[in-house]
Amino acid sequence: MSTYLPRLADLVRRDPRYTYEAYEFVFAALTHTQRLLGRESRAEETGEPDPEHHVSGRELVEGIRELALREFGLMARIVFRMWGINRTADFGEIVFNLVEEKLMSKTAQDTRQDFHDIYDLDQALVQDFRIQLDEAEWTR
Repeated sequence: MSTYLPRLADLVRRDPRYTYEAYEFVFAALTHTQRLLGRESRAEETGEPDPEHHVSGRELVEGIRELALREFGLMARIVFRMWGINRTADFGEIVFNLVEEKLMSKTAQDTRQDFHDIYDLDQALVQDFRIQLDEAEWTR
């Protein structure tokens, strides 16, 4: 996941609330969420954001939860805490920092408020955590 971006490192220096890794994860989660919703972006090819590939704050935060549980399992809450993330509103702060740095785009309707109180991180990442095994795993 790690590709060093000097502009991102500068952003972290200016606003040290969140780690470099938190920003990288939000980028990865955006791609993951777009893929889940069938809205994969081609902005890298065209250089322009495409509105049909936009995801809402709520959609992104749900994609973040899904990816975090897949990547980190029960450690997801601890990882987020280490990165400075303590509530879903923190993801909005990260996104809007990226927008201000022109590393991510938004629509006129997008606000930081879109990320507030989507779920409680402890509830969603710890208390509701379930290990799911494929049926194929049981038959081996």
